This record gives sequence, C-alpha cells and structure tokens, in this order.
Amino acid sequence: MRLKHIEVFHAVMLTGSVSAASKLLHVTQPAVTQSLQLAELQLGYALFTRQRRRLMPTREAQALYPEVQALMSQLESVRRMATALGTGEGQGFRILIVPSLAVKALPQALKAFRRRYRDLPISVRTLHSNDIARAMLLQEGDVGIVYGRPSHAALSDELVATGRLVCASPKGKAGADRRTTVALQDLLREPFIRIDERDPLGAVLADQWARLSLSPRAGITVQTHHIAMVMAEQGFGPAIIDSFTAQASGGDLHIRTLLPEVPVEVRAVQPQGLRSPQPVSDFIAAFRQAIEE
Repeated sequence: MRLKHIEVFHAVMLTGSVSAASKLLHVTQPAVTQSLQLAELQLGYALFTRQRRRLMPTREAQALYPEVQALMSQLESVRRMATALGTGEGQGFRILIVPSLAVKALPQALKAFRRRYRDLPISVRTLHSNDIARAMLLQEGDVGIVYGRPSHAALSDELVATGRLVCASPKGKAGADRRTTVALQDLLREPFIRIDERDPLGAVLADQWARLSLSPRAGITVQTHHIAMVMAEQGFGPAIIDSFTAQASGGDLHIRTLLPEVPVEVRAVQPQGLRSPQPVSDFIAAFRQAIEE
C-alpha cells in the first residue's frame, strides 16, 4: 500500500463513508474511491463491503487497522517536529508545564522573568509529565517543568525543587485530626482522592501501598493534583497531593505530611545535547525561587 492509500484507508475507517472521508482529506469522492480500489487491487482482497450506505470493514481491514493507526501517529509526530523546527525563529519562549504547578508557582516565576525579558513573546501549554517529555522530544517547547525524572535518554533534566506527598483535608470539621503527619495505612482505611497511576506521582504512591501490602478503598481518581485539591476543598474526602500544589490552597485545607515520607521532585526538562539558551537558564532560576517561597 502506498502512503496515500493508507491515508484514505485510515480516513474511511474513521468516518465510515467515502463522502465523509473525502471531506476529512479535502479531496473528491471519486479520488477516495479510486484510491481504495487501487489499494484492494494491490493487496488482492477487499477492505470494505457496502451496507446501507456505509462501508463496513472486512476482517482483513480490522486486522490491518491497528498498524495503520500506529503509522499515522508516527507521521503526525514527524509533521509536528517539522513544523516546530521550521518556526524556530521568532516563535518566542515556549513553556510546557504540569497543570498543578501552573496555578501559583508559574505566575510568580513569570513576574521575575518578565522584568528581564519584557518584549519576549511567551506561550504556556499545560500537559501531564509524560506528555511534556514526548513534546520536548519533538522540539515543541524550550523548557518543560515536570514531576520526577523522565525516562528518555534523549532528554536532559535539572532538579528544580524537592517536596513531598501530603494529605489535604478540609478544616473545621467536627473532630478533625490536627496532627501534622498521617500514616499511609491509616489513610487507606477510608475512601480518598488520589492521582491516576499513569501519572509519575500516582505510580509512586501505588508502589508505596503495594510495598505495605495494602489496598486503597474506593474513592475518586483524578488526573491532576490541582483537581484533587479542589475536590478535597469541596468536601469529597482527603486528597493525596504534592506539597507544591498544597501551597496554592486558599487556607481551607489541613495539610499533613504522608508517612512513610515520599519525596516529590520537580525537574526542568530539555532535549539532550542542547546548550541552554540564557532565557531558559533565567526561567529555571526564577521558577526555582518561586516554587521554594
């Protein structure tokens, strides 16, 4: 199959019809039909059968589709990198950061950064740590701020600050626990709010209770530490978040250190082998000062 045949096949699988695929690809319907016919001729078997104005994939097409999806994903990565490399001049300063750290620490860091770079255009994208690592590999940012150390040999990282996991629970509740620490095994006895295990800190937490041979009770699972904190503020239960996110709370939460203590690292990520431009170094310094205040 040629690349244009693969693109047409992918579009028809997504949309289910020639007319919808032609709109998606911005080509004519006869062009889509011809590409499908040529692909089937080269392959020697049918990819679709027509049922009630829709194209239904054959068994062979369904088997082929996962590989085509992977290929299209790789092609999109190539396009994104090509675009990022082609717009290197005048694109400004691109910051990729996890959502929780964009609430308080980032604005404070940008105030200091702006005093030196008043006219530099700045763009901010909030992504999860793993997504930031992938985006940095594609040259889509000048600096990434993540939790933990990315496991990519093509990325370099620099420690910005070290905090810890904490338990955040509403203040003022009758009989509220006023201790400054809480044991993980005690917390697991009641439903709580936690971070998805696909997040680096969520994975660390899951490893902790696995080591203690404990299982968490059903609660609420979210994707960001800030959402977990908001859920705790709204009374949905205690939340396990990082101490940096806890600094952004409005004072309505009782913060206790989780025991055994679980360190949380915030790191600045860049592509391996690139010398840090001065704005990157200055931003990291400003962010380090802001997050430690």
